[in-house]
Amino acid sequence: MSMMPVINKLYCSSSQTVLGVRRRPHVVNGGGFVVTDCSGQRVVFRVDGCGIHGTKEQLILRDGEGDALLLVRRKEGMVEALSIYKKWKGYSLNYEGLQTLVFSLKEPNSCFVKNNGIRISIEPRATSNKGWDFEIRGYFPDRNCSIVDIRGNVIAQVGVNKEVEKLMESKDLYNVVVKPGMDQAFVFGVIAVLDYIYGESTYC
Repeated sequence: MSMMPVINKLYCSSSQTVLGVRRRPHVVNGGGFVVTDCSGQRVVFRVDGCGIHGTKEQLILRDGEGDALLLVRRKEGMVEALSIYKKWKGYSLNYEGLQTLVFSLKEPNSCFVKNNGIRISIEPRATSNKGWDFEIRGYFPDRNCSIVDIRGNVIAQVGVNKEVEKLMESKDLYNVVVKPGMDQAFVFGVIAVLDYIYGESTYC
């Protein structure tokens, strides 16, 4: 089974992984969410919302120790304003704080229309003729969506545990199943953007 590191191969597992997501109140580091292992005991990642530095449309993915792994921010400018897409850029951060572009995500301006494709490109550009490498299928606010590759293979699935769903009307708790070999940090970087654009925990 091949590994597909985007942020780092350290976040690729040889087996399927189920991780839990718990949203945080807006007052904690600008909102965001915490990602834990299936037992709920160990924090694997956390996402700080835009309030962390008072910067809108900027998110930070951290590891379980609190070290920044990924900076995600929305591109601005005149071309951006005229485009039918809003573009997000994800930058990996090394121990010296240097940034390297690792993925781009195109958000349609009408993102609230269900099944309106959100597409992700890996940087540097892969050999895909379509100009994108992954897309979102389904509708994130319903906690029922997938990240699929160019061939239509599901690499990560967002869902709600049925037992939890019966106990709670809100969707503050949900789970993400990540397929073997996929970079979990990349998956949650994408989910952080979805969380923001749909006005979920990181909205400001």
